Amino acid sequence: MLKIGIIGCGKIAQVRHIPEYSAHEQAEIIAYYDKTFDRAQAMAEKYGGKAYETLDELLANEEIDAVSVCIANHMHAEVTIRALNSGKHVLCEKPMATSMEDCEAMVETAERVGKKLVIGHNQILTAAHRRAKELIDQGLIGDILTFRTTFGHGGPEAWSIDPGPGTWFFKKEAAVFGAMADLGVHKLYLLRYLTGQRYRSVSARFATLHKRNAQEQPIKVEDNAICILEMENGIMGSMTASWTYYGAEDNSTVLYGTEGILKIYDDPNFAMVAVLKGGERICFDLEGIQTNVSQTRSGVIDEFIAVILEGKESELSGRRALDAMRAIFAASESARENKTVFIEN
Repeated sequence: MLKIGIIGCGKIAQVRHIPEYSAHEQAEIIAYYDKTFDRAQAMAEKYGGKAYETLDELLANEEIDAVSVCIANHMHAEVTIRALNSGKHVLCEKPMATSMEDCEAMVETAERVGKKLVIGHNQILTAAHRRAKELIDQGLIGDILTFRTTFGHGGPEAWSIDPGPGTWFFKKEAAVFGAMADLGVHKLYLLRYLTGQRYRSVSARFATLHKRNAQEQPIKVEDNAICILEMENGIMGSMTASWTYYGAEDNSTVLYGTEGILKIYDDPNFAMVAVLKGGERICFDLEGIQTNVSQTRSGVIDEFIAVILEGKESELSGRRALDAMRAIFAASESARENKTVFIEN
């Protein structure tokens, strides 16, 4: 039985991490920390365990085997490294960190101390994405040539633990990035997984088109990001991340191959549809993807626990996350400098 500590008791912890640990027969949450102590105390009263007033006190508890880091982006690296050095395995929410140097330091620390570092890229665990990877590897649509992928919804302010325009997601000092690292990082990790290819280059445009903060001023992070991506083997495609999709959420990916097209979470009736070159249409009736208003079991907690107990390498490991993070920082540089950025792997 793994003893778990929760660092940050905001929305993502409350709707995914804490309930999924609590439902797992091989995990027990024994510790909670949040900068708002009452929030941690409320979770302890609901699920059992102890609320800590300081992070130092929680990390000093040698009974804790592993922690989830569910705090604002700018603190991911510092807290993850502290937790690893205190002897804990770490599941860190995405984006991994706010600089490439910090991402690499997190991986180096985990490997040096012999602890697992997993990043919460849940999309590669969904039923349709797992099945898509199998079909791609089997050659159903031939060689992938191009793609388009989108992740857009109405923004984090309605979902945040502190809803409204004052949410930390809109604050540059806490979030550092906007829609790109909140949503786009999911798609970058997914494309790396589906294609099996690293990124070669990115051309990006970031914009703040609509979101306003509590002072009715445009927020200092992007609410839209559009990227043209090239993979190492020449595959090209587009990625859009948006906080201004005020209708239905769009979390679709379409892959165009030499033998057909694979549409994932793009059809309202089926999780995945293959349209082959000869005209055959194959529909896959699989579980729908999670949304902010429809939470299902993410699989991330199951993966994290299995990785610790079985000692295996995870598809969500910190080292594997580095490729997507390189693309994130390259996209940021491209948008800032208005140029194509080539990625060193």
